[in-house]
Amino acid sequence: MPNRLANETSPYLLQHADNPVDWWPWSPEAFAEARERGVPVLLSVGYSSCHWCHVLAGESFEDERVAAYMNEHFVNVKVDREERPDVDAVYMEAVQAATGQGGWPMTVFLTADAEPFYFGTYFPPEPRHGMPSFTQVLEGVRAAWVDRPEEVAEVAQKIVRDLAGRQLDYGKAGTPGPEELAQALLGLTREYDATHGGFGGAPKFPPSMVLEFLLRHHARTGAEGALQMAADTCEAMARGGIYDQLGGGFARYSVDREWVVPHFEKMLYDNALLCRVYAHLWRATGSDLARRVALETADFMVRELRTAQGGFASALDADSEDPLTGEHVEGAYYAWTPAQLREVLGEADGDLAAGWFGVTEEGTFEHGTSVLRLPQDGPVAEAGKFAEVRARLLAARDRRPTPGRDDKVVAAWNGLAVAALAECGAYFERPDLVERATEAADLLVRLHFDATGGRVRLARTSKDGRAGANAGVLEDYGDVAEGFLALAAVTGEGVWLEFAGFLLDLVLDRFTAEDGTLYDTAHDAERLIRRPQDPTDTAAPSGWTAAAGALLSYAAHTGSEAHRTAAERALGVVHALGPRVPRFIGHGLAVAEALLDGPREVAVVGRPGDPALAALHRTALLGTAPGAVVAVGPPGAADGGEFPLLAGRTLVEDRPAAYVCRHFVCARPTTDPAALADELGTARA
Repeated sequence: MPNRLANETSPYLLQHADNPVDWWPWSPEAFAEARERGVPVLLSVGYSSCHWCHVLAGESFEDERVAAYMNEHFVNVKVDREERPDVDAVYMEAVQAATGQGGWPMTVFLTADAEPFYFGTYFPPEPRHGMPSFTQVLEGVRAAWVDRPEEVAEVAQKIVRDLAGRQLDYGKAGTPGPEELAQALLGLTREYDATHGGFGGAPKFPPSMVLEFLLRHHARTGAEGALQMAADTCEAMARGGIYDQLGGGFARYSVDREWVVPHFEKMLYDNALLCRVYAHLWRATGSDLARRVALETADFMVRELRTAQGGFASALDADSEDPLTGEHVEGAYYAWTPAQLREVLGEADGDLAAGWFGVTEEGTFEHGTSVLRLPQDGPVAEAGKFAEVRARLLAARDRRPTPGRDDKVVAAWNGLAVAALAECGAYFERPDLVERATEAADLLVRLHFDATGGRVRLARTSKDGRAGANAGVLEDYGDVAEGFLALAAVTGEGVWLEFAGFLLDLVLDRFTAEDGTLYDTAHDAERLIRRPQDPTDTAAPSGWTAAAGALLSYAAHTGSEAHRTAAERALGVVHALGPRVPRFIGHGLAVAEALLDGPREVAVVGRPGDPALAALHRTALLGTAPGAVVAVGPPGAADGGEFPLLAGRTLVEDRPAAYVCRHFVCARPTTDPAALADELGTARA
């Protein structure tokens, strides 16, 4: 019989709706039940494409005996971390502070006042590698709760006090300058893997936000080392197993430092961020590899993640059904043996493909299978043959059981996708990608903007055309505003600038402290044991620095001192943390590069449909000046019409013209795309 999760919209919660565990969603009623029964709360946090979440569920949550013990002695609460990042952040901070590590599934035991007193992540069904079994953990927590209640209460209260003492104060740190960004680059150089690209060892994650910083730093300073680190890392990832060599798109991370074997889940945020990074690398260098990967990643998002409503789904699962065993295993959809290649392609082409893609008899993955890579330079002389082989292998793979898809639309990640697709469409003259970006933006406005009861907010998620109940957090406001600003620059439709301003006014009003620091939740959001506040990047930009970047761009468009000041104050965190932990505040460093460069304001005016206007507009978008904002439209409006930057801009000798300004002080307008390119950075692409 389904439990209480059967009425939820989260795909992750619905995966647990048939568990024998009597799950509750996160709600006041769950904690009231724990108080009435006098039992602790077992909080389990995960997400739908999490491999180890599935493992724990299969081993323990689907076990009738374990479930009966959980139901008798605990109130069991299941949370989708992607729907409730605030709940996840608060308790993950406690887990990491107590154990020095974190991850998902996250298992936390709470009092009826939501105070944590015991933590963990995955627990096996039997004791293993020094870890207790899940049943032993349950029994131990139960015994402590019954036999030592004073000790449990004391531990819980101490943890809450310690968390409260971790309040951040970066409002008076000052804005980052050239020295802090140079120190950040030096710190990254020390951690750079010169052999394999990327930073640190295994597991190795795609450093999307750091790569954006490196590209912007090179654009501002000419530092060739920064560009080289970005280019080499992008090439290593694109040739590795972390990149899907047949269908495009990136997996979540590599389990090794060489990018050979990925953790196979594919997340929307990774692909949106990396699509944009590769497009920007092409913009800076003209790299054919960067162009191909940017477009293949964009096409992957549209083909495999786009929903019927025009938004983008959150993720594809790491696991899928092995057609030979019928079991759900990680990587079954993506891995190949030489024999499987020959079965699809024939002997000669199969051997050729094995050489191209690094598929060996020993295998690079499990059970003699290999993850496809491009370890050598591409087969240039056989480009047509290579394309044919890829197409045949992709068609064969499409006949395999496909990984599950998490269909919920997350506002923040869709904002990132809107920005990436809009820019790719403009750079590579693919209007279909701009259309997909516009449709996703329309969905966000139509479904995620909520004015119920006169209190405006942004909904965190939607699914199947229905908005979720959870309020958006700071990253939703910042990333959606960023997507709208990119779409405004590409389309020339000022309504997207207006919508971005609407969201950013809410950031100023509801997420900003008096000292300029930012919180991840609004002032009127649900009260947790601590109000989450984290300026460092995770797999995506932190809400703090995402909002700072959008505030800065909006100020450049409009001249708003309030938004500019808010951006500068928020960037105090980059002044403090950039030189110390640059890998974990890459997006803030990228925004700081834009601040140091101006950012430049580019106004392009001309008659609609004039090819000369289109040439100037595209040149402006291809400029590498960090964070430059672009407005395009007809001349003549005294107030600029939809774009304040266009106010008073006129044609030059009856020809379309571009005005490049810093802090609203403008250079002489130009009608020449080459001259405009020189003003906005060397556009080698």
